[in-house]
Amino acid sequence: MTVFDDLAGQEAAIEVLTRAATAARTGSAGMTHSWLITGPPGSGRSTAAKAFAAALQCTGEPVGCGECSGCRTVMSDSHPDVEILATEATTITVASVRELVSHAQSTPTVGAWRVMIIKEADRMVERTTNVLLKAIEEPPPRTVWILCTPSPSDVLTTIRSRCRGLNLVIPAAEKVADLLVRRDGIDPDAALIAAKAAQSHVGAAKALAKDPGAGERRRENLRGAYGIRTAGHAALAAQALIDRSKVQAEAEGENRADREIAELRRTLGLAPDETIPPAMRSHFKQLESEHKKRETRRIRDAHDRALIDLLSLYRDVLVVQLEAGTDLVNVDFEKEIEDIAGSMTADKTIAIMDEISLARERIGANVAPLLAIEAMMMAMRR
Repeated sequence: MTVFDDLAGQEAAIEVLTRAATAARTGSAGMTHSWLITGPPGSGRSTAAKAFAAALQCTGEPVGCGECSGCRTVMSDSHPDVEILATEATTITVASVRELVSHAQSTPTVGAWRVMIIKEADRMVERTTNVLLKAIEEPPPRTVWILCTPSPSDVLTTIRSRCRGLNLVIPAAEKVADLLVRRDGIDPDAALIAAKAAQSHVGAAKALAKDPGAGERRRENLRGAYGIRTAGHAALAAQALIDRSKVQAEAEGENRADREIAELRRTLGLAPDETIPPAMRSHFKQLESEHKKRETRRIRDAHDRALIDLLSLYRDVLVVQLEAGTDLVNVDFEKEIEDIAGSMTADKTIAIMDEISLARERIGANVAPLLAIEAMMMAMRR
């Protein structure tokens, strides 16, 4: 088993990364010190970045063997020369990037390379990106930068022009299902249904297949859209979708805040029920602020996942209306899809898909989610 085994359907990308890691080991031409890995959600950008880092630290055969100490420590997030910057808030801070840039100047301690990975580099604002520019342009001889974003246009042109680009594709649902069966022991039929419903997003497919709550929330969201007949139905469906998204966000962040507060108390030498001294309150306020940012991010992501599911439903409706002969995404909703397809025109379906995309844009621009989703649901009345 190699470090690249979790990259379902990314054979071309695996070949590029393997060649680059081999060139890095032998000192031959073909290794680049700054990389920009792009691809749609679920394509495996972060997985590819981590696997590449493991291959660069690999001491076994073949490169990226998955068995040597270098591969195992990178894949378990414990290698001292590989740093990963991620955020659960809506943006990556300047301070965190400055710290990463500072660490990048150090020489490797146990591995062959210092590898600096920034997940979701699109969450850096312009002034944050400018902090990174010099480090990307002239990295130390044994340092490699790997940035991950959905699209090359998500980072500044000055950053993009200094990185070697690697674009990942959406893997086939069958390949994702095979990965879930092989890696997670999921039933093949359930794995394929989940992979199709998740539109080949590996993480979402795993959640749908293994978490009954996630699967039920998706089904309720699709049933809600199917049942809209009046303005009242639209308002109720919008509120229900918002409530389910909050439940999902709470489930994902459950108990974490309590654990972090307890850990901070222990670090500061406070008993569980001891009053916080005034001099220490700033630490707890900062932690509370981080919790709120993470909660906002989780809720926004849950809204977006629900809207993507609705978009896939009407994509299936359009496939039926146009007799495209393409496989359905939501194979478990075939009857409802046929019913909707027979009750409206293809033009109406396209208009609804546009409204769903507009709702996603509005929520991304900080419009109140309930208002954006209510407007979208009104367009779904049949």
